[in-house]
Amino acid sequence: MRPEKIGRVLGVGLRVAGRVASERMSGTATVAAAQSAGATSRGAVEAGRAARSTGKGVVRGVGGFLRPFQRVGGTIWLEVTGVFFLLPVLVFAPTLWRTRMSWEHGPDHRMFVAAAIVVAVFFYLGVTSFWRARRR
Repeated sequence: MRPEKIGRVLGVGLRVAGRVASERMSGTATVAAAQSAGATSRGAVEAGRAARSTGKGVVRGVGGFLRPFQRVGGTIWLEVTGVFFLLPVLVFAPTLWRTRMSWEHGPDHRMFVAAAIVVAVFFYLGVTSFWRARRR
């Protein structure tokens, strides 16, 4: 996303959230004043509705503010998980190399097979995590 578009989205989101919040707050203040002056339970219901709509407006405004950061956060999350998936590959690769002569029927056959499975699975997970981050 271009920087101009991010700024535009953030500015519009903040203006809308501010307008909605100020409208709701002023509506809530008048209902609260009427209720303290002796209004019935009908005023309390209206106050509850105003508070709920204020909450919805604030949530929408904050959501609009955070939306541009969602893509960047997801990409960073995929890259960090890719690094953590590649760590077992670095740990088990020397074991795989050391036991490579026992791949068929040697004394370290089980160790070789276990290391090969761990390296293959975590290498796949790490590479696909980086691949998915690149496609975003």
